[in-house]
Amino acid sequence: MRKSWILGAVAVAAIGAGALFLTERPLSVTTVIPEADVPLRLYGLGTVEARVLSRVGFEVGAALITLAADAGDVVARGQELAALNPDEQEARVARARAAVAANTASEAKARAALQRAQAVLSQREAANRRQKELARQDVASAQRAEEAQRDEDVARAEVALAEADLAVIAAQGEDAAAALRLEKTLLAHHRLVAPYDARVVARHSEPGTVVKAGDPIFTLIDPTTIWIQAYVDEERAGQLALGLSGTIRLRSQPAAEYHGTVARIGLESDRVNEERRVWLTCADCPVEMYLGEQAEVRILTGTRDRAMMVPEMAITGFDGFRGTVWTVQDGRLRRAELIFGARDDKGRVEMIGGLPEGAEIVALPPGGVDEGRLARVADRP
Repeated sequence: MRKSWILGAVAVAAIGAGALFLTERPLSVTTVIPEADVPLRLYGLGTVEARVLSRVGFEVGAALITLAADAGDVVARGQELAALNPDEQEARVARARAAVAANTASEAKARAALQRAQAVLSQREAANRRQKELARQDVASAQRAEEAQRDEDVARAEVALAEADLAVIAAQGEDAAAALRLEKTLLAHHRLVAPYDARVVARHSEPGTVVKAGDPIFTLIDPTTIWIQAYVDEERAGQLALGLSGTIRLRSQPAAEYHGTVARIGLESDRVNEERRVWLTCADCPVEMYLGEQAEVRILTGTRDRAMMVPEMAITGFDGFRGTVWTVQDGRLRRAELIFGARDDKGRVEMIGGLPEGAEIVALPPGGVDEGRLARVADRP
């Protein structure tokens, strides 16, 4: 019985010594060290896009008879891209042109009638003056004078009527001319021309297709307006500004790095993904760029001469400004609430305040961390 008690006591003592050894054994940790010339970058994932992209088509509908461009072609401003069957519209133009010619003839006839009425009026005015003078001298009767006045009034009314007829025909002439211009404009709409120097991205129709007004025939881009549209985490987007420089990596050329500049920042964030759109122009990107290709961007928002960059994974309760980390103070682990600032594209945050004197921040807390536990900084004696 006594031997059993002794063995039990020894076992309990051994377990206690083992537990004490495990809890008091210094835990090896790595700490954050200050860095010099630290670049602060924002990471964004996006695609290659064109600022000027147009889906062009006809303003009228008819059957396609020719297509003069295809995907990949480079076209100049004003170059014909496609044409519709113009027969029906050409007939309308001819009809409108005939209406203009008929109106011109009617206007000439009306002018001749006006001249005739004016001549008759001049004759009636002279006759009326003679009859009035004869009546005043009692050579002619008053009735003859009244008849001469009546004839003058009738002639004057006929002149007014001829002038009105001429005005109506002139207005009709303007309407006919406007109708002719309209029909000519509609005829011109049967030709589709490039609105600017462009590259054809896609052709959506083939000859013989009957298209409606507004149907896209080609998708065009201005190749000089190629840029990168990227999405940046809204939580990190506070440092964005126009003119910031950045680097661009295309998925098709992962080993190459190109240089860009922030040209536009979206005024509306994505409400679902909580991201902000940003566009970068590229100064040295390849001539051949492919719309929709995935691209990674890293935008330089600033540089720190000296900074302590703490991995976000080491911070608990982080609200974007404050958070708690493990520190090594006097050889033991302690928790400390710190103040943080800018972030970089490596998942790290700049520590700007709250670190106790002589304390070091644990970079990646291992398992077994506990308040007051002994700790030894790795790579140190």
